[in-house]
Amino acid sequence: MRSPAAVAAIGNTVYGLLRFVHATQRPVAGSSDFYRILHERHPAIVGLWHGQHLLAPFFRPRDLPYAALLSRSADAEINAHVVEAFGISTVRGSGGRGIDKRTKKKGGARALVAMRRLLGMRTGICMIADVPKGTAREAGLGIVTLAKISGRPIIPAAAVTSRHRVVAGAWDKARVPLPFGRIAVVMGEPVFVPADADAALLEEKRAEVTAAIEAANRAAERLVGTLS
Repeated sequence: MRSPAAVAAIGNTVYGLLRFVHATQRPVAGSSDFYRILHERHPAIVGLWHGQHLLAPFFRPRDLPYAALLSRSADAEINAHVVEAFGISTVRGSGGRGIDKRTKKKGGARALVAMRRLLGMRTGICMIADVPKGTAREAGLGIVTLAKISGRPIIPAAAVTSRHRVVAGAWDKARVPLPFGRIAVVMGEPVFVPADADAALLEEKRAEVTAAIEAANRAAERLVGTLS
C-alpha cells in the first residue's frame, strides 16, 4: 500500500472524491471573502485544525502560490500526493511543537526554516495548528514560532460542511465531508507575533491562536447549523 503506484492510485481517488464533494456543496451566506483576505495579507500563514482541513485546498486563491506542512511519515505520502494534485507544494516535517530536541529529530527545525524561506519568497503557508496525537484543537508552538521568525500574520481559518461523518475513535475527531450539503468558510482577524517575543509571549500568542481558530470554527458551524 506504500508503493509509489499504490500511493498514486489512492491519492488520485481521494483527489477526485474531494473535487466531487466540493462541487456539490452550496456556500452559505455570511462566509468570509477568503479571496480578498488572503490577497490583502499575502503571504500569510493560514492556521487550521486537524481533521477539518480536507476542503482547505479549495479556499485559497489559485493565483497565489501556497505550500502546506505535512509530516514525514510514510502514511503522509498519500496526503502529499493529494495536496500536490491541487497545485500546492509541500514541506515535510513536524512543526507543531516549535523548535526543540524532539522536533529537530522529526525534521521540524528544517521545516520551519523552509517555510520561513517560502514566506520570504511570497509563498503562503497552510499549516495545521494542533499537534498530531496531542490535544485536539489546541495550537502548538510551531505555528507561532513560524510567525515570529517570518514576521508574517497567522490567519485563523475554518471550513465546515453541514453534511459530514465524524471518524469514530480519531484523536482529532476528524470530519469527512459528505456531498450535497452546505459549506461555510470563516477567516478571523490576523494574529501577529513580534520578532522579539520571549517564551512567555509565545505561550500567550499560542493561546490566542487557539482561541481564534476555534472561534472561526464555531462561527462556521453556526452558519451551517451544526453547532451543538
